[in-house]
Amino acid sequence: QLQLVESGGGLVQAGDSLRLACEASGRDFSAYTMAWFRQGPGKEREFVASILWRWTYTNYADSVRGRFTISRDNNIRTVYLQMNSMKPDDTAVYYCAAKVGDDQLSSEMAYTFWGQGTQVTVSS
Repeated sequence: QLQLVESGGGLVQAGDSLRLACEASGRDFSAYTMAWFRQGPGKEREFVASILWRWTYTNYADSVRGRFTISRDNNIRTVYLQMNSMKPDDTAVYYCAAKVGDDQLSSEMAYTFWGQGTQVTVSS
């Protein structure tokens, strides 16, 4: 069992940066693939980024590649999402998720554990 708690959301202006954190409790955090998803107003939840337990491999949605960076610190059981050059379209509730295995990295259905989400709002 893994419990995930996100933090770091807030209100920013277009062009600003923000860093989200997801702290995990439970066993064997380092064995899980971690990811961020988001759900904007009136939209389906979508994949943002993932990072394998082998933390050198990361995967990003086209909409955030080059602006967002996912990273993890297994020693403190935390995964981060650094968001730069933010746009109003980045406004969403951001969710942290975890799964075992290194396939289906962008598939929401493949993730077993989810956080409660943190709101990010980007004003123009």
